[in-house]
Amino acid sequence: MTMYDGRANLARQVAEQVRQHFEGQVFASIVPRNVRLSEAPSYGEPIPCYAPHSPGGLAYQALAQELLTGDSQMPDINATAPAAAAPS
Repeated sequence: MTMYDGRANLARQVAEQVRQHFEGQVFASIVPRNVRLSEAPSYGEPIPCYAPHSPGGLAYQALAQELLTGDSQMPDINATAPAAAAPS
């Protein structure tokens, strides 16, 4: 899930419904809404070069790690939704 804003009830509800509907097919890593992610294309750089330590940059690193290993290095920020396993 991307552009996630944990402060919004709707975002939490949608994340929970997606996890329930696509059980076992949703990555645990969540990419939050982040200004640096929006700025990177304007500077012609990918987020790992533009702002690798920003919340969005770290979240994409965690997602890549999860994709490669099936293991998330970043805790699920949506505590109300059960953690889902990486797709096989």
